[in-house]
Amino acid sequence: MNEQKILELLEQVKSGSCDIKDAVSRLKHWPSESMGFACLDHHRALRTGLPEVVYGENKSSSQIIDILQKMLLRSSVAMATRVSFEKAQEVCHEIPELIYHESARMLTANTVVVKNDSGRGVVVILAAGTSDIPVAEEALVTARSLGNRVEKVYDVGVAGIHRLLAERELIESASVLVVVAGMEGALPSVVGGLVDKPVIAVPTSVGYGTGLGGVAALLGMLNSCAPGVAVVNIDNGFGAGCVAAAINRR
Repeated sequence: MNEQKILELLEQVKSGSCDIKDAVSRLKHWPSESMGFACLDHHRALRTGLPEVVYGENKSSSQIIDILQKMLLRSSVAMATRVSFEKAQEVCHEIPELIYHESARMLTANTVVVKNDSGRGVVVILAAGTSDIPVAEEALVTARSLGNRVEKVYDVGVAGIHRLLAERELIESASVLVVVAGMEGALPSVVGGLVDKPVIAVPTSVGYGTGLGGVAALLGMLNSCAPGVAVVNIDNGFGAGCVAAAINRR
């Protein structure tokens, strides 16, 4: 439950359209709810502006189903990350209102409706290569689900720098940029030298042997000579999307 939902509930109580007993029922498991194998933080969106999100990598389909069913009763946004196609099929069969974003490996529901007059800027997602797209899509779905307008430009790595420069107008229109790259991780430094906006660098595990599963890209981004570049963990598109949403919040 976020601040807007609480305000709406209080207004309903004030107007008489919701009695106190029903309001107490809605708030009964707030701020947290224990499920034995999980403890849901229903207060997180109100406290931080970012909702509780399910990390699905090592959870069973039944665990994901149980958690999301509880979240959908009380959360303004429901998201699950790192959900395989097979798990998603089982989860969506039980909860049909969920949307599965296959490339991002994410499940979403109740996502925030984006309004052009929201006052927020545009989050632009850049991916260096096609192999970086799954991580870029995770950032995109996350930022969009949290109520941001998002644009994307893929396959604009430094091996063909003209492809990036051809998108200069869109890049300069961004309020914040998420730049995803593997290999040597050079793209965020290039972008950081072109814009006066925050750049969130996301190293990916894409690359040959000495890329060390994304460590080379991570170190390259951490050692960027371009000021204004911040770095998240390897393959952490979700974290980048959250940071972008926090920067873009109004």
